[in-house]
Amino acid sequence: MKDCEYRQIPPGTPAAPTASGPPSSVATSTAPATLASRPRRKWEVFPGRNRFYCGGRLMLARHSSVFLLTVGLIVVTSGLFFAFDCPFLAHNLTMAIPIIAGILFFFVISCLLQTSFRDPGILPRATPSEAADLEKWIDNLGTSTYRPPARTMEVVINKYMVKLKYCYTCKMFRPPRTSHCSVCDNCVERFDHHCPWVGNCVGKRNYRFFYAFILSLSFLTAFIFACVITHLALRSQGNDFLTVLKTTPASLLELVICFFSVWSIFGLSGFHTYLIASNLTTNEDLKGAWSNKRGSEFANPYSHKSVLNNCCAVLCGPFYPSLIDRRGFVQADAGTPSTPKGEIPSFGTKSDASMAETPSQKLIPAAKLSRDSDSFASSCLIPLQIGLLAQRSLSLLIHNGQESPSTESQAS
Repeated sequence: MKDCEYRQIPPGTPAAPTASGPPSSVATSTAPATLASRPRRKWEVFPGRNRFYCGGRLMLARHSSVFLLTVGLIVVTSGLFFAFDCPFLAHNLTMAIPIIAGILFFFVISCLLQTSFRDPGILPRATPSEAADLEKWIDNLGTSTYRPPARTMEVVINKYMVKLKYCYTCKMFRPPRTSHCSVCDNCVERFDHHCPWVGNCVGKRNYRFFYAFILSLSFLTAFIFACVITHLALRSQGNDFLTVLKTTPASLLELVICFFSVWSIFGLSGFHTYLIASNLTTNEDLKGAWSNKRGSEFANPYSHKSVLNNCCAVLCGPFYPSLIDRRGFVQADAGTPSTPKGEIPSFGTKSDASMAETPSQKLIPAAKLSRDSDSFASSCLIPLQIGLLAQRSLSLLIHNGQESPSTESQAS
């Protein structure tokens, strides 16, 4: 003890470095923690099978090889046409030919990219707390003598009964015309089909671009096909046809590609023109969901009973915002308060009383919705589109805070 000196340190004096290691080692040890705590964006942890580019601004299906084939066929065929046919036709006929072809080409590519890289209308999945509350509410529906039926709901749209199914992957009741894509593993609003040629699902937010793409592509293919035939016919005047083909072999390749493509493209364009005129989707048409042959109760509740009105509703409606917020930062699930027995968590702002059919009913089996899917989204799915009501579930309405097994079976 005699060799040690003790000095009093004045208050406020910074502490000396400890002997645990130099400051560099301390900084090194905290670096991984800083990297680990970096906020992650939602596209980095997106649960679906999609690829994101440009920091989440662009999205595509995970398997996009067929999409690259589509782009290659369009670019190669058009490039050969501009290089080998347009100079001759512009010199001998008119300059309008390369101008028209150029306008069609850029319009086709623009619509293709809009279809492929745009969010088709994906619904975000329920958070763990929301899914837990919904599961708890469904479990509480059963009693010792009553078991709830399969997880379905029924809503009334324009006097027609529409069944809503529960998505076990996204943990929510699917809104009308919504289906879960098995390729992308997402629930998509107004799901039409998954198109490998464009590398994306076709749904509510990109259907009009898809239709514009196939329609303009049919015009471009037919235009190139007609111009190539004209080119070969003009060159073969006074010359052998085989000699002409040897002179411009690229024209023969364009002719073959356009000949085998134009029929399928024209057929697809005609089919989707029929769907638009009827306000149907490919998914609904293949399943026969709405068919007058099955009876008047199976008529299409979304049709405006007019071809012009249906076309305007599908092609000229508003541009809906994306609901998945790809560029947003991931936040810990704050959770929602647990709900009493027999109640579902209310994620929307719409009053329950405004959707009740009769005051005497304790449980409302169906909500009366508006005329078509777009107006339905405006009146009942707007809370869904801001990530609230129908994104997570379409709430069964409880009157006076009580339950009735008989009315619950009707609601299911």
